[in-house]
Amino acid sequence: MDLPLNRPSDSPSPRPAPPGGHTFPDSAWFDEMHGVPTGVGVALPAAQPPAPAWAAFFSYLGREPAEDLNHRAARLRRQLRDNGVTYNVHADEADLQRPWPLDLFPLLIPAADWRRIEAGVLQRVRVLDAVMRDMYGERRLLKDGLLPAALVQGHPDYLRAMHGVPAVGGMHLHMVAFDLARGPKGYWWVVAQRTQAPSGLGYLMENRVAVSGQFPQAFGGMNVRRLAATYRHFIEALKAMAPGGPDSHIALLTPGPYNETYFEQSYLARYLGVTLVEGSDLTVRNQRLFLKTLHGLRPVHGLIKRVDDAWLDPLETRPESRLGVPGLLQAVRAGNVLVANAPGAGFLESSALLGFLPALTRHLLGEELALPALHTWWCGEPAALREALPMLAHSVVKPTYPWSTSRGTFSAGVGPLMSPEVLESWRASIQRVPEEHTVQAYLPASRMPVWAGHGAEAHMQSRAAILRVFALCDGQGSWRVLPGGMTRLVSESAGLASMAMGGSSADTWVLGEAPAFEDTDFDPGAGLAGITPHATTLVQRERLVTSRAAENLFWLGRYTERAENGTRLARIVLDALHGDEEPSLALLMWLGQLAEAAALVPEDCPSPLDDRAEFERRLIQGLAGGADEPGVGQTLHGLRGAAQAVRERLSPEHWSFIKEAEERFQIEASELLHAGPGAAADALPVLARLSRTLAAVTGAQMDRMWRDDGWRMMSAGRQIERLTWLCDALSKGFYTNAVHDAAGYGVVLDLFDSGISFHARHQRSRAIAALIEHVVLNRQNPRSIGWVVSTLKTQLERLHANEAQPVEDLSARLKSPAATDLPRLCQSDAIGDFVHLQALLQHDIEVGGRLSDDIGLRHFSHTGNERQSV
Repeated sequence: MDLPLNRPSDSPSPRPAPPGGHTFPDSAWFDEMHGVPTGVGVALPAAQPPAPAWAAFFSYLGREPAEDLNHRAARLRRQLRDNGVTYNVHADEADLQRPWPLDLFPLLIPAADWRRIEAGVLQRVRVLDAVMRDMYGERRLLKDGLLPAALVQGHPDYLRAMHGVPAVGGMHLHMVAFDLARGPKGYWWVVAQRTQAPSGLGYLMENRVAVSGQFPQAFGGMNVRRLAATYRHFIEALKAMAPGGPDSHIALLTPGPYNETYFEQSYLARYLGVTLVEGSDLTVRNQRLFLKTLHGLRPVHGLIKRVDDAWLDPLETRPESRLGVPGLLQAVRAGNVLVANAPGAGFLESSALLGFLPALTRHLLGEELALPALHTWWCGEPAALREALPMLAHSVVKPTYPWSTSRGTFSAGVGPLMSPEVLESWRASIQRVPEEHTVQAYLPASRMPVWAGHGAEAHMQSRAAILRVFALCDGQGSWRVLPGGMTRLVSESAGLASMAMGGSSADTWVLGEAPAFEDTDFDPGAGLAGITPHATTLVQRERLVTSRAAENLFWLGRYTERAENGTRLARIVLDALHGDEEPSLALLMWLGQLAEAAALVPEDCPSPLDDRAEFERRLIQGLAGGADEPGVGQTLHGLRGAAQAVRERLSPEHWSFIKEAEERFQIEASELLHAGPGAAADALPVLARLSRTLAAVTGAQMDRMWRDDGWRMMSAGRQIERLTWLCDALSKGFYTNAVHDAAGYGVVLDLFDSGISFHARHQRSRAIAALIEHVVLNRQNPRSIGWVVSTLKTQLERLHANEAQPVEDLSARLKSPAATDLPRLCQSDAIGDFVHLQALLQHDIEVGGRLSDDIGLRHFSHTGNERQSV
């Protein structure tokens, strides 16, 4: 008898499985708010009260619910925008970084429902880990005919290189995500499972922080279960199982800032306290994984990967990959690094596997599945194909090998949304290559309330919801289910819960029957009696600074200083062109040179000596700049890019200031492109606002960052930029003789941002000696060259003290001018050139340039002769 191995038989009792596996009309769904089935053909009484959980939730709202909810929704959107929570959509060039879509209301799950979900998820993750252990071991399941080889060895994500390799730490799976949907009769069903690099753990926590803050009374009063303990046990378990033991160094491998979920990867790394790394930050030496840090190589014992297996190791997977680490799989085979999840878990994500899990559970655990999956047919079996084809109009067609480039893959097709012609084309495709298609019963997911619209038009709607639940390891052979999840709301047009296709998200509240102290590991009756002496012992650890992070921090400092200098110079130039005094020819020449050196005007722009109006017009139009056009806008673009790459190191306020500086300036500067006469009056307020925002960025860097070697590298970058810029500007000022007239003298003080302190000390003096003393020698002036050299020298000395091997002390190249040098610096030759001052300035310019190059060669790349194991 030709029966399919993947017969859909995992139906929960007491719900019988009817013919065809379809239990509901297409137009019916479960109403989360009222706790009953509803939809076309299912009447909902007009006076149907909310379910107990939702009634309790709404009881915490104010007396004017609509106005109150509008206020909370606006506050939620503002918080997400200020925190820079984004989801990158690279197919949409017009809106690359979309704000993270989060609805106001959480999905409420009563305690009894959660217990069933929790038990079912724990059972399923045990089965999946056992399946993977067998597939990379004895392969008894293939030999006994419980799984077809085409779904395992024929799957592109099955890594033959890992066969026979024991799991480092004893577990293959450390975090697994399950997508669940509630059917019209109130039962929860598994729709999909994610085992390779499941996403959502970072967004989930951000959702929790954002939404709980809008409903603090409801959150506390409804005993919502907390999440922190599960995350903590997860990272502690990884450390314990990794080769380095409890002190293991764990890193999170990201594809980089252009990945669609990069925000949550940086958020998660910061929350877990692990190092965020890209493939280029890592190297394999002698079958061990190392991190390239500012001061050499440091061992990495565990890796949480967010890079798919196909890109992990270009030596053994895809050779064109720039996301992985050459030799990583060999380090795993040698047992020297734990990777979560173990490489090769991707084949478990195939929807086709869902149909085989009931029999596998009985075989491996001697149990029936507690949490069923939607009825699924792998069309590679003739009997399953015959059953599936008549069901297409009521099913979803999925690729058996999703994301594969070597096997057929495609976007899922939703049967109820298809026309007869489209259904017929799907039927033909399935019959042509049946093994590449999997058919899954279509489930009208339950609908939860959302608050839609703005202002007077805002109202309550319902959206279909898919719940992603996570199982995280908390020890060898043990998992915990995170008591919450990331709820994704289905896009009405796509029929799928896809963030890239217009879906949104919601927080998930698991309601406890009492305050859940077990989630915080806190016993309210224990007091301090249980604290032992060793519990208060602190381990002194320095935060590692990767070479990539150091390079980006270095340029973060340089771009911040460059943006401030360019903004200040643009204001000075416009003020000088429209000041009370007519600028001298020397001043105009000097300002033109400075504007060209700072890329405020293009090289072909006429000098203000030749055409002042055209010079001003080109300067104002060039402010916006862009990624490929020099100007303040381009500098801000570089500043944001450097900050994005080290976002896990920046406070939310710091990132918000940088983001605001670029976005608002681009909008305002773009409006100046077509400004007519009097454009300077419009440009000056724009520059003033940018200057204030950049001052906030500087404040965050000085007051909100840990003073480690990464911060010192940022400070060094800033001081190198300041040193070369100020020395060059002052040199040009003396060369053109602009400093000798009243306006030029004042411009020097403005460029050094030293006017207030100078006039307080010297009143309205215009003595050259006073100027040189104040902006070159005085180390109480943070903008003087002497102060900059001294500060840069101190930062380089601190960096040199932490060097792992004897190398040149770069700080020795710097020479701090002394107060006793003033008479010599004030000397001029027969033609009026200040030769000693110019020599000092040129020396500092050359040293600054060489320092920048040598810092990059020493710290931002590791090209030593150590043998690399491949």
